[in-house]
Amino acid sequence: MCSFALKSATMLLFLSLLGIFLSVILLYFNARKYPSSIYLGAFFLLISLYGFIQYSLFYSKSVGLVSIVFVNIAFLTYLTGPALYLYVRSILTDQSRLKARDAFHLLPALIFLIAAFPHIFSPWSHKVLIATKLVENPGYIVEYKATFLQQFFPNEVIFLSRPVLILAYTGWAARIFLKYIKQKGKSQVLSQQHYVTQWLYYLLGFLFVLIVSYMMVSLESISNKDLKYFFTFNLLQILSGLGLSGLLTLPFFFPGILYGLPRFPATIVSWKPVGTASDSLPGDTKKNMLNFEPDYLFRIGQKADACMKELQPYLQPECNLASLSKLIKIPAHHLAYYFREVKKQSFNDFRNDWRINHAKNLIKEGKANELTLEAIGLLSGFSSRNTFFTAFKKAEGTSPGALATQFT
Repeated sequence: MCSFALKSATMLLFLSLLGIFLSVILLYFNARKYPSSIYLGAFFLLISLYGFIQYSLFYSKSVGLVSIVFVNIAFLTYLTGPALYLYVRSILTDQSRLKARDAFHLLPALIFLIAAFPHIFSPWSHKVLIATKLVENPGYIVEYKATFLQQFFPNEVIFLSRPVLILAYTGWAARIFLKYIKQKGKSQVLSQQHYVTQWLYYLLGFLFVLIVSYMMVSLESISNKDLKYFFTFNLLQILSGLGLSGLLTLPFFFPGILYGLPRFPATIVSWKPVGTASDSLPGDTKKNMLNFEPDYLFRIGQKADACMKELQPYLQPECNLASLSKLIKIPAHHLAYYFREVKKQSFNDFRNDWRINHAKNLIKEGKANELTLEAIGLLSGFSSRNTFFTAFKKAEGTSPGALATQFT
């Protein structure tokens, strides 16, 4: 094996194992809290599996390894594109649940699996024989008819179907992403999530470079019936390597991705003009407002109240909308909508109500005899005496000192 081919093989194997490692991290740590991470973990696993199959077939020279991976697990790689699309869709819409119509994303993988039954269920000795021929001559991959699909389509079409499908799904995901970017001026909450948009720009960009360069290498090899382009130093191979390297190392430059997305904004931003009733808004503006089921909004209120009662996050000075959203696992802009449209109260007032009730309880228990009013305010989550007295008088119409005199 020449020096370039050896380096390519080593890099491909390393990146494939790295991708599998990343997918395990994403699925293990984030799957329960962030369902969208399931799709991202599956995507990294499948793209890494694709790379490992390429390594096994073209570089490993292992008959046993080729016997295992060739055709037998190839159907899984047809799920790479769908996993990417479902991930991007779930991130941009906050809807990670699959719908009935999403079943059609499984059709290419299912068709290939059924078509590959003759090889999959063939004797092990037959698989070893085919693997031996592939190790001796990788070009045999476009001659061997592994599925009954080759009765209807040339081997070249079957060979290219997977990267073509991934490219199509990449374009589909890019389309909904660009549509989101175009509309972000009307969707102010998500428009501030630059971390998300930058991550998706790079993710889709590196994948596009990888798939296009790989397809061009494949086309060159198939058209010349010679797979030497997979083993020689050329621009397409460099681009393919850069695309795969960038794709699988990208999460290390966006560490937040390993802890789940979307990232929540730190401030509340209105989704419609302040003081404007929704019925008076233009039709286009109405379409861009959030629309939630009453039951869902009711559950948001229940979760927020239960969290405040049980965990008492309001006692921490840094308690804000973003921190509450993480505690109750509700997107911050959903919470913002609930406080604005349902509760008709700002989050700050909601949080301060809990703080003031806590302070009142301390005063009623006689703590004002042991502590200063400023200390009671600090114990209740206020950052200073002034903010405590101002919030208390706004809510109760009197000062905390006046209340304290009633219990001394």
